[in-house]
Amino acid sequence: MPMTPKKDLLNDPLKNAKGAGSTHHGHEHWMAQKITAIANLPLILWLIWSIISLYSNGASYELFTAWAGHPVHAILLIAMFLSVFYHAKLGAQVITEDYISCTWFRKFKIIGQVLVFTLLGIACIFSVLKIAFMAGV
Repeated sequence: MPMTPKKDLLNDPLKNAKGAGSTHHGHEHWMAQKITAIANLPLILWLIWSIISLYSNGASYELFTAWAGHPVHAILLIAMFLSVFYHAKLGAQVITEDYISCTWFRKFKIIGQVLVFTLLGIACIFSVLKIAFMAGV
């Protein structure tokens, strides 16, 4: 009776998978990216429709500040900025993790991306709030 060859443990694919990290934490990242993509769709369409409407009504500075100062528009603009910048941060992180193999540079770049997207989001939200609060003055 022939003996089946003993499994070669050195060339086992499981050897390569062990120690590569948990496979359970990527789902939250993936789900957040999909949710922000779905949220971005109506928000961006609303913004495009609003810009076209403003342009067709003359698009003056006063008209824009009155439009942006309206509470509904200010809230939707802030929601859009939060969603867009968070979605951009998630996408940039995936690209960085996939294509940068040097561990310290990958971590450095991800931290830099988080800081840049956070600062850009804060600047946009500050601008919307400033316009909204100053529109009635």
